Amino acid sequence: MITLTNRLERIEEPQTLLMAKKAKALKDQGIDLVDLSLGEPDFATPKYIIEAANQAMLDGFTKYPPVAGIAALKNAIVEKLKRDNNLEYNPNQIVVSTGARQSLANAIMSLVEEGDEVLIPTPYWVTYNDLVQLAHAKSVFIPCGVEDKFKVNAEKLEAAITNKTKLFVFSSPCNPSGAVYSREELERLVEVFKKYPNIYIISDEIYEYINYVEKHESIASFEEIKDRVILINGFSKGFAMTGWRLGYMAAHPEIAAACEKFQGQITSGANIIAQKAGVRALSDLTEAKKMTEQFRKRRDYFVNALRNIEGIKLDMPDGAFYAFPDISYYFGKATASFKINNANDFTDYLLNIAHVTGVSGSAFGLDNCIRFSFAASIEELEIAINRIKNALEDLK
Repeated sequence: MITLTNRLERIEEPQTLLMAKKAKALKDQGIDLVDLSLGEPDFATPKYIIEAANQAMLDGFTKYPPVAGIAALKNAIVEKLKRDNNLEYNPNQIVVSTGARQSLANAIMSLVEEGDEVLIPTPYWVTYNDLVQLAHAKSVFIPCGVEDKFKVNAEKLEAAITNKTKLFVFSSPCNPSGAVYSREELERLVEVFKKYPNIYIISDEIYEYINYVEKHESIASFEEIKDRVILINGFSKGFAMTGWRLGYMAAHPEIAAACEKFQGQITSGANIIAQKAGVRALSDLTEAKKMTEQFRKRRDYFVNALRNIEGIKLDMPDGAFYAFPDISYYFGKATASFKINNANDFTDYLLNIAHVTGVSGSAFGLDNCIRFSFAASIEELEIAINRIKNALEDLK
C-alpha cells in the first residue's frame, strides 16, 4: 500500500489544468472543440527571442546558472523596471525563477507560516490559495464582485485585517477578471498598509504588458511601502514564452536572499538558455505591443458578442486576455437531460453540449462566474460564440 503525505490534501489540482485534461480527452475522441480554458497566448514566441536562445547554445551557455539568475538577465530586469515602471532596484533584489508561479511560491514560503493570515481579494488566480495552504497559513478571502469591478477597496481591505494578517496577495491586471488598478486606487490601499507595517504585499504583475486602458501602475512605486512589496513578473504572457518557464521577483534584499535560499533547495537556477533569451526579450517590446493590439481586437469582439447573449452580465475587461461573465441567470435552468445548479454545472454543460471550454468561477473564488480566455483566433472565438449561444437557448 502506498502511503502519501497529508500535505497533498491541502491542495487541489488547478481547475485550469483539469479542464485542459477534459478538453484533451474529448479531442482525442475526435470531437471538434474550441478550448478557451488555458491562459496561454496562441502566438509563437517572437523570432528574435528564439534566435537569441539558439545563439546562447552555440556560444556555450549550457552550464548550471547561478540560483538567483545570470547577471545579464538580472541587470536587464533592473533596467526594465526603471524604463517601464520608474522603479529603482539593484541586482541583489532580483531572483529569477522557473516561471512566475515559482516566484510566488518562493515568496509565500519565505514569508508566512502556521497561524498567519493571508488576505486574498476574490476573484484570484487559482494557485494563490493552494500555496498559502502548503505554507500552513490561512487564506482570508475578501469578496469583490461585479459591483466592485472585481477590485478591493480600502474599506474592505482594512475590515479584513487582524493581528494575524501577514500578507496581502493580488494581481493587476487581474487573472481572471481583467481588472486593472489605477494609481488612485492603489494609493488608497497604500494609505491602509501604512497603518500596518507588519503586512507584506505580493503584487502579481505578469499581465503588465496586456493593458488596454492606461499606463501600468505598480504598488511598488509607493516608496512608503516599497520595502514590503514583492513584485512578481515574468515572460509567459507578454512575450508568448509560456513553455520557456521564466519568471522573476523584485523585493527587499533580505526577502530576495531568503527566496534564493529556498529556491536553491527546490530547482536551483532557471534554465540558462531561457535566461539568455529573456535578456533579448526585454530589449525590444515591439512584438509584445503587437500581440496586445491583437488581444484588444479579440477582446472587443468576444466581450461584445457575449454581452449580446441573454442572461450574461459582463463589463469590458481592462487588461489580461480573459472574459469573466456572471452567468447566474442560468442557475436552475435545464434541458431534458442536464440541469444547471452552479458554475461547475454551467462549465460542464458548455464542454459536453457546446464543445467549448471555460473554467468555473468557483476555481477563482466566485461561484457565479465563468472564465473564458480570448487568447484564440477571431475565427475560433466566432465559432465559440455561436456554440455558446445555441446551447444556452436550449435551457428553459
